[in-house]
Amino acid sequence: PQQPVGNFSPLDVILASCGLPLFLFDIVLDIWAAVEFYKDGKYWCLAVLLLLLIGSSVLAQLFSWLWYSYDNFNLNTTVEKGVEPCLGVLHYVQLGIYVRHFAVVETAVKSWNGGSEPKDLAVSLNHDLSMLRIIETFSESAPQIFLMISELPPVSLSSSVLKTIASLLAVAYCVTMYHRCMRSFLPEKKKQSIISSVVYFVWNLLLLWPRIVALALFASVLPCFIVAHFLCSWLVLFFCAWRAKTDFMDSTGGEQLFRATLGLIWYFDWFNVGAGKTRKWTIAYHTYILADISLLCGLWFWRMSVDPPHSQISCFTASIIYGVVVLVYAVGLVCKVVYYLYFHPNVERKEDLKGEEDELDSIVAQENGGFRSVVPQGHCNKRMQKLAQSFYVKPAAGVGA
Repeated sequence: PQQPVGNFSPLDVILASCGLPLFLFDIVLDIWAAVEFYKDGKYWCLAVLLLLLIGSSVLAQLFSWLWYSYDNFNLNTTVEKGVEPCLGVLHYVQLGIYVRHFAVVETAVKSWNGGSEPKDLAVSLNHDLSMLRIIETFSESAPQIFLMISELPPVSLSSSVLKTIASLLAVAYCVTMYHRCMRSFLPEKKKQSIISSVVYFVWNLLLLWPRIVALALFASVLPCFIVAHFLCSWLVLFFCAWRAKTDFMDSTGGEQLFRATLGLIWYFDWFNVGAGKTRKWTIAYHTYILADISLLCGLWFWRMSVDPPHSQISCFTASIIYGVVVLVYAVGLVCKVVYYLYFHPNVERKEDLKGEEDELDSIVAQENGGFRSVVPQGHCNKRMQKLAQSFYVKPAAGVGA
């Protein structure tokens, strides 16, 4: 039988329980930002913000509904069973994600208290939720940070700056929590020190900050061209996702949706989904982003230097900002290399990951004409298991990144 993915530790229970309040708090902040844009008369920014909020919510609800359908609506929690008759309606009115939040909290608490639910059910449910948070983060939070920075004065210590910094930390934290979810597939999860997560958080923060700042600087002086930049970049990244032959969703249409979403995520940060050797893909991606950051900052510096009435800071200060943004991204790349050299665990075979069928299960399947024996296999999130294979399984030659 499959190896169970594991159970929640007390820390996991706390983090899972905090997920819903933080999600609701984020909605409050979104409303506050919309009100501020309205009061300041920035109606264009308000329209963009509402578009981001609605588009991100629709995208996350669509993924959530597709995953329920792929799992044949096999609902395992009291919360999900209670709303089963109106589950589709809840997703239609943008409330389906709350069902998943409550389901994770329910199973996490019961697992910790020694309930009758399988110990790995909470982990499996949390895997889907962590992926939905990633989708929400890069379709709403990251673009929203870029929008806020582009509207800030060049030198400001206002509450908006503090909110922007907090939002950047929240995005890097979300990516780190995804990393923590991936660790549940490791055979020796408990041996993975907290330092690895700290380093993972740091290098993601150092790569995210320059990328978003560079986009915001460019948009602050050439706002008419940022849409063209996004569309051109997204098309290139979507093509790369298609070439990577991802295998995350269970339907052709769903897979194309995932690849389109992946292109959106790659616009801001690297997200590993390819099987086998990915070092070349990673190097090509970071080279492209570093060149793009340099170009965006260069155009911003050029505009600031040739249009003095538009500029509110000196050319010397602008050159320092240009250099710092590029330098921070380079430092982030160094931290990423350090993580992969000293903290990233590699698994030699995908069968060594938790949740993979063992040799006996394969033999039984062959003896039954290709069908697996009907034995309780435990709860294993197959979608996230595929991502774990991309993230942890070491290629036959070289080291994947």
